[in-house]
Amino acid sequence: MNSEKEVHMAGIAHEVKAEILVKVKAGEKVADLSRQYGISEQSIYSWLKQTVTGMVSVLEHNKLKKENDQLKQIIGVLTLELEKTKKK
Repeated sequence: MNSEKEVHMAGIAHEVKAEILVKVKAGEKVADLSRQYGISEQSIYSWLKQTVTGMVSVLEHNKLKKENDQLKQIIGVLTLELEKTKKK
């Protein structure tokens, strides 16, 4: 794999690596991209870690956002149950 586009980051062309990182940051799943490009998930996570310094990673952000949404749903259900109890 000795093309002009190749950069010495685990033998993956810089353009391909950048494309994958953009897709991950846009919300695509690492597992899906790993299969699509034939690159290990560990490599993609390593690239993400290298691109994020002093900030929360996109993956962590998405995880926290999902958890926040779940907690809001729980609060909504509990609030409705509380209102039903008050009316009785």
